[in-house]
Amino acid sequence: DLLGLQQVGRHDQFFELGGHSLLAVSLIERMRQVGLSADVRVLFGQPTLSALAAAVGGRSEIVVPANGIAHGCMKITPQMLSLTSLDQDAIDRIVATVPGGARNVQEIYPVAPLQEGILYHHLSAEQGDPYVLQALFGLQDRQRLDDFIRALQGVIDRHDILRTAIVWEGLDEPQQVVWREARLGLEAFTPDPQGGDIIEQLHRRFDARHYGLDMTQAPLMRLAFAEDKPNQRWVALLLFHHIALDHTALKVVQHEMRMHLLGQIGQLDAPVPYRHYVAQARLGVSREEHEAFFRDMLGDVDEPTLPFGLQQVQGDGNDIEEARRLLDRDLSRRLRRLARMSGVGAASLHHLAWAQVLACVSGTPDVVFGTVLMGRMQGGQGADRALGMFINTLPLRVAVGQQDVRQGVQAVHGRLSALLGHEHASLALAQRCSGVSAPIPLFSALLNYRNSSEELDTQSEALAWQGIETLGGEARTNYPLTLSVDDLGEDFALTVLAASGVGAQRVCAYMERALQSLATALESSPASRLQDLTVLPQAERQQVLDAFNATARDYPRDKTVHGLFEAQVRANPQALAAVHDEHSLTYAGLNDRANRLARHLVGLGVQPGDSVALGLARSIELLVSQLAVLKCAAVYMPLDVSAPLERQQFMVEDSGAKVLLTLAGMDVPEGMLRVDLDTVELDESADNLDLTQSTEAVAYIMYTSGSTGTPKGVLVPHRAINRLVINNGYADFNARDRVAFASNPAFDASTLDVWAPLL
Repeated sequence: DLLGLQQVGRHDQFFELGGHSLLAVSLIERMRQVGLSADVRVLFGQPTLSALAAAVGGRSEIVVPANGIAHGCMKITPQMLSLTSLDQDAIDRIVATVPGGARNVQEIYPVAPLQEGILYHHLSAEQGDPYVLQALFGLQDRQRLDDFIRALQGVIDRHDILRTAIVWEGLDEPQQVVWREARLGLEAFTPDPQGGDIIEQLHRRFDARHYGLDMTQAPLMRLAFAEDKPNQRWVALLLFHHIALDHTALKVVQHEMRMHLLGQIGQLDAPVPYRHYVAQARLGVSREEHEAFFRDMLGDVDEPTLPFGLQQVQGDGNDIEEARRLLDRDLSRRLRRLARMSGVGAASLHHLAWAQVLACVSGTPDVVFGTVLMGRMQGGQGADRALGMFINTLPLRVAVGQQDVRQGVQAVHGRLSALLGHEHASLALAQRCSGVSAPIPLFSALLNYRNSSEELDTQSEALAWQGIETLGGEARTNYPLTLSVDDLGEDFALTVLAASGVGAQRVCAYMERALQSLATALESSPASRLQDLTVLPQAERQQVLDAFNATARDYPRDKTVHGLFEAQVRANPQALAAVHDEHSLTYAGLNDRANRLARHLVGLGVQPGDSVALGLARSIELLVSQLAVLKCAAVYMPLDVSAPLERQQFMVEDSGAKVLLTLAGMDVPEGMLRVDLDTVELDESADNLDLTQSTEAVAYIMYTSGSTGTPKGVLVPHRAINRLVINNGYADFNARDRVAFASNPAFDASTLDVWAPLL
């Protein structure tokens, strides 16, 4: 019945038959209704009927304690609270926030895991609230608006989560307070006749960037409406908080409103209290079990996955752009067929493709990203039709390196299956189990795979919503990069929310290309390596490989940096090479000083390939030192003399530098031979050393800040400097140009502005 098939064999696989996560929730619920219980992870890990049957009875159901607050209660005491521990003073403070006092309090219990994070972002937002969502409706007349309001109020009356407020002031942990009666907040909006489009006025007035809902007052939704006389209709903007509703819950609200509008409310099943889920989350898998699982997955992860370098995961959604893309019908069918052949859900293929995209834009083959779990697999009785915030975001680690494609698909499916057993863990706990220390985020990208297919009675649907039109909505995120995959039953749709400047459409194209590449590999070469699959669309690949590298002139591929400089010395020995304040040097003079210092370094034991640290601000001494080190066939490593000594010391030790060139009085790292250029006597020959050296040899080491705060060295060869300065497509230097650089010690020595005047 569930899969719509005539028969199912005992060795048939759930996913090969078309099963998916939402159907899995329904399957577990159907089993529960006939007294069968099993660990849902079995269904994902060994998805045959026989394996599921063997697992029946292997999981004990959580017994949800009864609510001890009786109807009409005038005084709530600690003994009445079965899901939380509060003293009498705390209870009294909570009750004081509820209109009607204790008589209007149905229950008090803590917030669920993801609700904790949402509340945190609500409290930390400087203005507005990134989790206040919007849905816009057009109604043919005032009567239809009133019908809409009555239907929505009817749904609120049925479901406890829609009559819930959140209270936290003076409490050890935030609590949910269920009111017995909560009326929908209504706000009649009077548009400005000169203010333009009424819908635009509504959006401006209730923009979540500056507008928020009072979390301490139920229900956590509000309806603003206005008469749109130019279009002969009414418009209504529903504002609701994500802490009370997730994607699946919104579909339940829509269904129940339809039943209200049709006068068929009596046909609805009894509502499922949200307290069932809270009990599952708090009384199910222990904290110790969660910690063991995430420590095993993430314990050796010491660097975050930050696509495009995006690190801010506590934003307010103000700087987010959106792009949507419906996948080609043929590609969608191929993905479904390949998922069934592989015995996995289509979600596994999308998770693997997203990991490929993130690996490419993060520069690492081992990525961690957030995946949005339904939270209903182990959500308790009636979880498939309950309202509330069930979803939870947890980290998923995926390797896309040497592993072959077939193994990669199975590995992702296995890890997603294992994650289901911990769907109620908090994200904060998971991050603490990694090697990435707060406040650095473990990841900054999300994947939300959601089943959005709908089986509707189109005739009754049209009748129920006659005169009511959905005009749009708005969903926002605090994460800088989010991919939502809508499973539409046959097709797939991608929605990307990305920080401004990243290019949401560009990321959509990456994901589509990754899916195409994955599908082709599974069809023709499942043993190929994941890292060899393509993410760049053909147009961008052409731009990166050909257009960006198109050049009409060559550059000296076979010359070292100091070799090119020495050629300038021979051609223009008396030309001015460098000026710093009142000091200046000709090419010949600069070359002589560099040669003398180079020979001095050789005398100190500097060998080809050795690293020499430069503790100097931008100056003529810096140019002399750079040239001198290169003439020794050695590698220079500039230090930021304004950086903390601990950072400089790390760079010295990491690079293996044995000699430091600096000036007397400079506060620089210790533990190596120090040469103060303003006091050392250089009586060596001024002739060129003419040491043999490849242009592929390293010229210098440049340290970046590193995503974890630990500096990371980048090796830059001579050839790369020549390419950058002489033929870079960025700046066209010629004989008439002069390049100035500031003598600010806070700047690192860079390549372009230091070497341009010399080459």
